[in-house]
Amino acid sequence: MEAIKLNDITIGKMSDSEIIRRVLGGEKELFEILMRRYNQTLYRVIRSYMTVEGDVEDAMQEAYLKAYEKLDQFKGTAAFSTWLVRIGMNEALQKIRKNKRIFFIDEHAEASGRIFLLPDNGQMNPEKNVIKHETRLMVEKSIDQLPEKYRVIFMLHQVEGMNNTEISAALDLTESNVKVRLYRAKKMLKEELFKQSVDVSAFEFGNCRCDRIVQFVMDRI
Repeated sequence: MEAIKLNDITIGKMSDSEIIRRVLGGEKELFEILMRRYNQTLYRVIRSYMTVEGDVEDAMQEAYLKAYEKLDQFKGTAAFSTWLVRIGMNEALQKIRKNKRIFFIDEHAEASGRIFLLPDNGQMNPEKNVIKHETRLMVEKSIDQLPEKYRVIFMLHQVEGMNNTEISAALDLTESNVKVRLYRAKKMLKEELFKQSVDVSAFEFGNCRCDRIVQFVMDRI
């Protein structure tokens, strides 16, 4: 089926329930609206489990196909995005199990904190854009180092903006468990970011800077 041409108004004005009702009624082309509406969310969920972009896209496609095939099973008791997240998560885990790459890590109870991501105001100069790009890559690399069970919760909460109740429903966890894992994720991420950004070269004072100070002082003594 060819993708239909949709504008932002068309995508934004229809509720999920209305789209689902019409898709089930035979307007299959409207499923594209749901895909475009939740592509970012689904990507971030699956990307939390898998790092190879090709595998992520494969899992996204399979998740959408399964969501479409089972659309009549969606009861509307939770948000469609929550239902889709669970399908995407299960698809990612199935693929990981096939590759025998799954692992489990114990957790310890802790409280909460907050990490802020850099805003994109579109007004940065080229130098700041380079710095922002490098910082984003460093943050993404650090997130990739988090254990899977913490990474997905961090991604959903801090990057995707889902609240603890929504995450609890999507991942079938208690809210207290979500809070614990979120805190652990933030703590580990901070440690990983510090490890990446601070090394023996930090606050280094050498080369031309050293030469300049030496020359300045020697000229005056």
